[in-house]
Amino acid sequence: MSESLQHETVLLEAAVAALNIQPDGLYIDATFGRGGHSRHILAQLSERGRLFAFDKDPMAIAAGKGLADTRFTLIHSGFEHVAEEMAQRGITQVNGVLMDLGVSSPQLDDATRGFSFRFDAPLDMRMDTTRGQTAAEWLAQVGETELKEVISQYGEERYARAIARAVVAQRAIAPLTTTKHLAQLVASVVPAREPGQNPATRTFQAIRIYLNRELEELSLALPRCAALLVSGGRLVVISFHSLEDRIVKRFMREWSSPPVLPARLPIRAADIPAAKMRLVGRAIRPDADEVAANPRARSAVMRVMEAL
Repeated sequence: MSESLQHETVLLEAAVAALNIQPDGLYIDATFGRGGHSRHILAQLSERGRLFAFDKDPMAIAAGKGLADTRFTLIHSGFEHVAEEMAQRGITQVNGVLMDLGVSSPQLDDATRGFSFRFDAPLDMRMDTTRGQTAAEWLAQVGETELKEVISQYGEERYARAIARAVVAQRAIAPLTTTKHLAQLVASVVPAREPGQNPATRTFQAIRIYLNRELEELSLALPRCAALLVSGGRLVVISFHSLEDRIVKRFMREWSSPPVLPARLPIRAADIPAAKMRLVGRAIRPDADEVAANPRARSAVMRVMEAL
């Protein structure tokens, strides 16, 4: 891996510490990326411990082949399939699951992936480049109303209607096929943001999240990961924007609360069902030193819960 495509793992020490590693335990790194968390987990496992890592990105899978360890298994799949993939391997319970959400530095810094407007590259934006529509293919056929809703919902962009109208008008002249073309088009209809923020930031985020079904897959994966935990097992989730964190926070609040029973139901206090999980501490953010060393860490939020 070239120096420019290296990945600085966010909250490395804090996230692995939050897993409360048991040396002989079974663990899941649900988002392998470039293996920063996985390597740190393996360093704390005994010869009997096992780590299973998931990633849908073929480049992450290729990078992971360099991690030669008999205790380690890398699976080319999204984390929404965690339960079935583990069941196929005869495993129904694990001691901990770590989910580091968002886009990795190699994905952002590799111009060919089309995630960033910093490079002039083909509009791809797929996490898994072996399947699904590219951003260019989707923009060539999506309706104006749907495009406006995607940009508004997933990008929280107030100028979504103007951007959607501009995209539809532009593709009648020539298709949008590159990141530079899309970024320039968005900039032409969006007033300047605060210093340092490109006008196309929210639009690129929205299209990426939508194409990769990031929020839908997160909503599916959270209960499936939590259901795999043994008593005392930990679920650790690092999110990078408010849409992700909202889903994580709501899920953890619901699973750490007792079931809601019908009003006036005649039941003894001792018979009231207990919550499935408990929250562990408060949300954790990178400290100033980590943000200074890795500016992409500035929006990270880590939340932890434990199975009861």
